[in-house]
Amino acid sequence: MKILVTGGAGFVGSACLRHLIDQGADPVAYDNLSLGHRDAVPADRLVVGDIADTAKLASLMKERGIEAVMHFAAATYVGESVTNPDHHYRNNIAGTLSLLTAMREAKVDRMLFSSTCATYGLNPKMPMSEESEQVPCSPYARTKLAVEWMIRDFAEAYGLGFTLLRYFNAAGADADGSHGEDHDPETHLIPLVLRVAQGRMDSLKVFGTDYPTPDGTCIRDYVHTADLASAHWLAIQATTPTTREVFNIGTGDGNSVMEVIKACEEVTGREIPLEICERRPGDAPALVADPKKLKTKLGWKMKYPTIRDVVETAWAWHESHPQGYADRVPAAANA
Repeated sequence: MKILVTGGAGFVGSACLRHLIDQGADPVAYDNLSLGHRDAVPADRLVVGDIADTAKLASLMKERGIEAVMHFAAATYVGESVTNPDHHYRNNIAGTLSLLTAMREAKVDRMLFSSTCATYGLNPKMPMSEESEQVPCSPYARTKLAVEWMIRDFAEAYGLGFTLLRYFNAAGADADGSHGEDHDPETHLIPLVLRVAQGRMDSLKVFGTDYPTPDGTCIRDYVHTADLASAHWLAIQATTPTTREVFNIGTGDGNSVMEVIKACEEVTGREIPLEICERRPGDAPALVADPKKLKTKLGWKMKYPTIRDVVETAWAWHESHPQGYADRVPAAANA
């Protein structure tokens, strides 16, 4: 299957692209490299371009004979979406409109969209099913929900088959330590904890210890990128030009901030100094998926079901690449 992966040089997009290659598919990554990394993608699989360039997208899809699209390209920083909503609305909504227009021109009629549990809001019933009410509480989340509805409208009007994948906290790294998480700025909990373990940060800020959870800290559902990738592969194979489907992707088991810190201490063998801070506005006490539909309908199985499994792979990446992709030895140097 020939698949276009927008945002294919990003953390999750590149993990999915590598999995597609392993499964015998023929993917191509399309990325402007504003957040993605060239070294996260095989050189012959990367096309550098902006999602707003409708003509380039359409031309690429025609030239490569693209049969389906996996759409990851998006601005994803929640805080930035509050201070600079223009960027998020322009990139996420206008960018997706450009992509959908190009798909129509190239007659590509199957799409997977990388959505988010953030569309469910701050206080949904746990665990969250696909039928949970969607009450997004940030510009980022609202753009994701708006794109979901845009895709639905295009499907009804133009015959597009789609699957919406609402996933929870992507984490982990490739098992061999070759690829992993590298954001600037870094906002995700596990890489921040591991930076402290490496001595790159003096301490970890813990925002709130008085939530209505067993240890007082927020609970999140951490799903490994390899398990996300396998879910995407199952979903794209099941998506036809008439598909109208939605799946949550998560483990179904949440872990608190303190549980994540403990797992990191156990894996690294190093103590993590903490700085207890006030709650951050907008942080939900708990966000945990109900992945039953994905398991029963598509037969999804997890390879990394526990937080320790996830942390072990992340630590292997951070130990071998303490500066992220910037310190990767060029392939030519190993020849």
